[in-house]
Amino acid sequence: MSGHYGKILKIDLTDGQFQTQTVPEDIYTRYIGGKGLASYLLYELNPPGVDPLHPDNCLIFATGPITGSKIWGSSRYGVFTKSPQTGLYSESYSGGKVPEAIDATGYDAIVIQGASSKPVVLEITPQGVVFHDGQDLWGRETYETEKFVMENYTKSDDGFKRKGAVVIGPAAENGVCFGVIKNDYWRSAGRTGVGTVLGAKKVKAILFRGNRKRPLFDEQAVKSMAKQIAAAGRDNPGVNAYKSMGTSQLVKVLNTAGAFPTRYWSEGVFEKWQSIDAEAFHASCDVKPNACLKCFMACGRLTTIRNGRHAGLKIEGPEYETIYAFGGLCLIDSIEEIAYLNDICDRLGMDTISAGNLCAFTIEAHKRGKIDHGIEYGDVDGIADLLFMIAERRGIGDDLARGIRYAAGKWGLEDIAVHVKGMEPAGYDPRVLKGMGLAFATSDRGACHLRATFYKPELTGMIPPDQIEGKAELFIDFEDRLTLFDALIFCRFYRDLYLWEELGQTLHAVTGLASDKQSLKSIAAAISDIVRRFNIREGLTPDDDWLSPRLFQKLEKTGQQLKPEELAFMRREYYQLRGWDENGVPAQQ
Repeated sequence: MSGHYGKILKIDLTDGQFQTQTVPEDIYTRYIGGKGLASYLLYELNPPGVDPLHPDNCLIFATGPITGSKIWGSSRYGVFTKSPQTGLYSESYSGGKVPEAIDATGYDAIVIQGASSKPVVLEITPQGVVFHDGQDLWGRETYETEKFVMENYTKSDDGFKRKGAVVIGPAAENGVCFGVIKNDYWRSAGRTGVGTVLGAKKVKAILFRGNRKRPLFDEQAVKSMAKQIAAAGRDNPGVNAYKSMGTSQLVKVLNTAGAFPTRYWSEGVFEKWQSIDAEAFHASCDVKPNACLKCFMACGRLTTIRNGRHAGLKIEGPEYETIYAFGGLCLIDSIEEIAYLNDICDRLGMDTISAGNLCAFTIEAHKRGKIDHGIEYGDVDGIADLLFMIAERRGIGDDLARGIRYAAGKWGLEDIAVHVKGMEPAGYDPRVLKGMGLAFATSDRGACHLRATFYKPELTGMIPPDQIEGKAELFIDFEDRLTLFDALIFCRFYRDLYLWEELGQTLHAVTGLASDKQSLKSIAAAISDIVRRFNIREGLTPDDDWLSPRLFQKLEKTGQQLKPEELAFMRREYYQLRGWDENGVPAQQ
């Protein structure tokens, strides 16, 4: 089928072997690629109930039919496995330049199985895999590792124009359950602990080199789509906002809405938000827009701190989610200090959303006398020390490295621990944005804002944030469309440019498949169902599609609340519209 290479690469780390396999065309027709193909492979290849850190747990890299094409927003890759953070389905995505290097190796998916007996660096090309000794890199930070791999393992005379590396840091090596995979220095496949699975397999880095290109069904239509989207984006307010301010613009938006999680999820507005918002960020630091390949949005912020004790520090970011996690939850009112903590997390290779949540949770545990570790809100140095403790598994850092559920159980604080399925939410308070309560509760990978980005319609007036009845229908429409995004694989920030019609045109141009909305929604439903069946096989029950107790408590100062019966209604409506039974079980195929 057009838009696909028609083969996958399977790597056995235990034996140091690899092989290529073909995929039946009906699988591509049903699941497309990206998330769809990888979810199918994970369901078929993973032993039911396998421990996430066991060698038999597969880790799958996948690109999609649009990767490497002229389609705007297409430079993305996905990583799929069973999560050490939640014990359930895991997916994480990243952009930058590396996605096209992964795709140029000529495989629709790369399945990594087994575990090496010693640290390795994998080199993947269209010819297969070379296993390099990675012992000397073990323990090194992410920036240093990526620089070394790119300087020492790439060749200038092999004809491979696309080259790029993904790496892990000390946190993933040490089994911190929210370790990330880094690429292009600052880009992250950041959530659910995909880096930790790579660390358990003793893979320190993977170098991708290639020159392959996917065959497209209608190259002229692809070129036309690229021109059409570029023209639509030229004067688009959202595009211009991301280009000028990046995701940091959301600090003002969420505080204005009263939905900016603050003081570990007890309040919805940070009194000092104007010291960490987009204007403060761009005024106090040297900031340049930065884009992935095939992107005119340039939401990334290449940042150099201008003054103070961190003067000269360079980083891409901080993004909104990092600002909320360390700024709002931990009450840090300096964008420079948030960037400093962001840099620590990047170097160590850990997710900033989980890290910031866990630091704020630790502050609350100290205030309540549950732990003997002196740390207060706004204590930047104390938080920085705690990040190193987590990565090194020292003291209470060992509890936190195991995740919020473990730490809350050990410290007797399940009543205040905020998570869904073991993963902490992003910065959108569901007591104000009630559809985000449904989004967090039902997300297949834990409390996730990206599966439907439903904060967008609630913040922009498409649907009232307080509305309960009928909300699931619009939510599913967003979720289905973005499931197709992940099958192709698209960047989320192009969601306003690729609506159903444009999405269908794109799918048809690259694959030749039917592109009407009903056909697209059928593909999205098939992907959602197989992921749901995977999770049910791993022990998921309706009780897991729920919020933790603190998120049903009223917000201090405003009194806003999401009631359990409201979430129960939306969840019931969601199950019904998905065609699942009252326990959330899909119908048999």
